[in-house]
Order: sequence, then structure tokens, then C-alpha cells
Amino acid sequence: MRKKIALIMICIAAFLGSNAQELANFMQRAPIVSPEIGEKNVTFRFSDPQAKLVRLYGSWMPDRTSSVNMMKDTANVWTVTLPTPSPELYTYHFIVDGLVVNDPRNIFMQRDGTRYLSVLLVPGELTENYFEANERGNLSKVWYDSPTLGINRRMFVYTPYGYETSGLEYPVLYLLHGGGGDEDAWSTMGRARQILDNLIEKGLAKPMICVMPNGNPGQQAAKTQLLDEKAFDYRNEATRNDYINSLVKDIIPYIESHYRVIAKTEARAVSGLSMGGGHTTSVTVNYPGTFDYILPLSSGMRGEPGEIDPQLLKIKEAGYKLYWVACGKDDYLAYQNSVNLAEALTRNGMEHTFFVTEGGHTWANWRIYLNTFAPLLFK
Repeated sequence: MRKKIALIMICIAAFLGSNAQELANFMQRAPIVSPEIGEKNVTFRFSDPQAKLVRLYGSWMPDRTSSVNMMKDTANVWTVTLPTPSPELYTYHFIVDGLVVNDPRNIFMQRDGTRYLSVLLVPGELTENYFEANERGNLSKVWYDSPTLGINRRMFVYTPYGYETSGLEYPVLYLLHGGGGDEDAWSTMGRARQILDNLIEKGLAKPMICVMPNGNPGQQAAKTQLLDEKAFDYRNEATRNDYINSLVKDIIPYIESHYRVIAKTEARAVSGLSMGGGHTTSVTVNYPGTFDYILPLSSGMRGEPGEIDPQLLKIKEAGYKLYWVACGKDDYLAYQNSVNLAEALTRNGMEHTFFVTEGGHTWANWRIYLNTFAPLLFK
């Protein structure tokens, strides 16, 4: 009997712990709000009566040694109030007695590969298009067969507001993620749907479909799907281009046979960040004339003129409408390669834009790039 009572008490305690916020609301207690963004300050709160030391680290801080201590009040809630960072999408976490913990009061999270991160989205002119538009398109998780890779795979497909009833045909942006990412990266961290929704609603960008594939050729889908993966050797010349081959031979035909699209070169754009930027340059030199809009981000090209020039000349001969290169000037991973690509385009008489921003190899830049180049497409 005592064991049963003890078990019941444990279950009640677990229930109370997991539903503390709901019970607080039901009992008309003041809920714990975190983060709470004011006009000039933002407050973070974390409830843990047993903790000895709680600190806050945010991606707006210079480095991890810049974390700040939080103070515990009489209700055992740890709190810190800071000046609100400039408008941007940031991530943050608490450090509780040395353990990294996400904010349990914040339901706004993003997944970065295998990590889940609490988000602070500060409103302002820069982030205006990162919030929900009034007219919202749909984001579908689409499974398709890839004969080139020999597996059934998943991609995300954005269709603009009104697609289902318009009867119109649309141009397509193929938007590629970077290393460590997957088909969800541009949606979760890049706010791609929100950016396109806002730009289209404001009349700044043409209504378009956006296809976001998984750029890891051994994966059926994101690791969160718990599916088996095939080993893939990027050093093997025989299979190195398998993914870009699948993009042209599997993904484009699927999209053009399952969606109302304009199946012409002038209605196709390809862009990608970092690894996806490499995929962008590779697919366009291997399949010149497939895309009229070419937009490598934070990647560039390596090699000497004798190696790069013949590849770019294939694109020049096939023709294109826009070649748009972007990189942060503090991006030690990609800036020099981006300069190399821009110089090669100039050397070969190929009209292009080299869009240089502050900052480095970060999503803060990649969101800006999408927000900037999407209005340039399909004009």
C-alpha cells in the first residue's frame, strides 16, 4: 500500500512539474515570461530553486566568456535584464551550474542540425520580413524518388499565397543549404517562408515556388527522421557530383511534373550558402543553360584561372540573366574564394554583382542575402 501511495505521489509531482506553467495560469498566479522584450530592455527568467549559479549567453554577445550572471529572487526565479540588442534573430541559452539549458518558457526554437536553440527575435527594420506576413504561403514536406542516388528522399517545397486557386504557372528558386544542414535549414534558421511571404505580399518579389532539398546525398531526410544513411565519400571523383546530378535529373523533373511551374531556363534560379554555394557553382558549370539566375552565397570558387575560366565560359556561352555573388567581408572561410570568383567573372567579361556585407559565415548574413536577392529574380 505504501509503495502504491509513493508511486502516486511521484506521478503527481511529475505532473505538477511538467505542467507548472499551465497550473500557474489556472491558479491565477503570475506566469513566468521569458524572454520579455520591452522598448529598451529585454528580460530573461529561469525558475530553478536548486541551482547555485545561473548565467545567460546570447549570440549577440562577443564570445562565450561574455555570459552574464542572473540573480535569484524570493520566488526562486533567476532573472537578468539587459539592453535590447539591435534588431536581428538571435539564439541564447542558460548555463545552470555549468550545464547548458534552453529556455523552458520560450516556445520559439530553431533546429541547427542536431541542436535545438532558444530564439530571441528583436523587431525592427532589418527583421521586418522575418515575422509572419498577412498572406502566407504553404510549406510542404515532399517525398520523392531519386534514381540518381538510389533512395527515396525528402525536400521542402514552398508555394506562395494563392497558389492553390490561381491556376497560374510560377518560376522556381532552388535554395540549397550549407554543411551540417538539411532540407529544413532554410525554413527554420533562414526564415525563408516568412521572407518570401512578406516580399511577395509587398509586391517587391515575384510570386515563386521555392524548393529546398537535402544536400547530403547519403541522407534520405534530416537526421531527426531517424532513417538509415548511406556512406558517401566526397573525395571520390566518380560520385562527387551525385547530388548536383540528382538536382537536375531527379528534383527538377519532379517539381516540373508535380507543380504548376514555368519549365524554362528563364524561370529557374539556384542559390545556396557555403556548401550549397559550392553546389550552386558546380551545378551551373556542369549543366550550363539550366538556370538563368545563379546566386552563390559565402562560397566562391577555388583554383587558378586556367581551371576556373573554362568552366565559367560554358555559362557565358549558354547565357544567363543574373550572376550574384555574396559574402561577408569577415568570412574567413569564404571571402577570398568569393573574391576569386568575382575576379574570374570580371576577367571573362561576365556581368555580375559582388554583394559584400559586414560579418562572417552566419545565418544573420544569409537571411539578408535572401531578403536582398529575391526581389531581383525573374524580372
